[in-house]
Amino acid sequence: MTIDATVPNVARMYDYYLGGYHNFAADRAAAEKILEIFPDTPAAARTNRRFMQRAVRRLSEAGVRQFLDIGAGLPTQGNVHEHTDGRVVYVDNDPVAVAQARTLVERDERVSVALADLRDPEALLADPHVCGHLDLAEPVAVLLVSMLHFVPDEADPWRLIARLRDATAPGSHLVVSHLTLDGVDAAPTQQGTQVYRGASAPIVPRTRADILRLFDGFELLDPGLVWIGQWQPDPGEEQVSHGYAGVGVKR
Repeated sequence: MTIDATVPNVARMYDYYLGGYHNFAADRAAAEKILEIFPDTPAAARTNRRFMQRAVRRLSEAGVRQFLDIGAGLPTQGNVHEHTDGRVVYVDNDPVAVAQARTLVERDERVSVALADLRDPEALLADPHVCGHLDLAEPVAVLLVSMLHFVPDEADPWRLIARLRDATAPGSHLVVSHLTLDGVDAAPTQQGTQVYRGASAPIVPRTRADILRLFDGFELLDPGLVWIGQWQPDPGEEQVSHGYAGVGVKR
């Protein structure tokens, strides 16, 4: 497997923000450029990670037994399967991330890892690591955590989510966190997006209204679509948020 270590990879940059070690010099250099513009990015990444963990725990407590984590990226601290005793499928379109994830969970029968792409939902749903591990006739929680802002408008993320929604059973959930433009000055936003144009995927922050549309056909759970750190926070957690988060249920 060939790895181009000279091109910053968005998953490895995120790993760097979280204090991980699955990154190369190019990833760290690009991440440091982001930190010059948005110094609180590591705190925001931790806030985002804890949102995912809380959402998984809350849904597990409510009886959800299946989790489909799309755009899972590199294995980092606090993975989905560590916060539920249900079945988990990690999905990513990066062969390196998939290989590392498989190495991490190879002895856990509850967990499977698929090399697939959200932009081809039919192939994703038909992948044997997905359909052979999860029963889509039963409720499943679909996680798209800090992933959709790497899907450009021309790929129509709203249509892609609608396809996943239609393929899942009533009682299924959608878990989303998404970077936003709201409340950010134009100049630093342009500088940040320019850095990501040179990485493995451009970044597309969206407004709250555009993010809310992702939940069409879902009923949002309390407290609705809110700043990431405000979604059912545990006491004492830091709440540095660069985007919105929500959890919806398909009735």
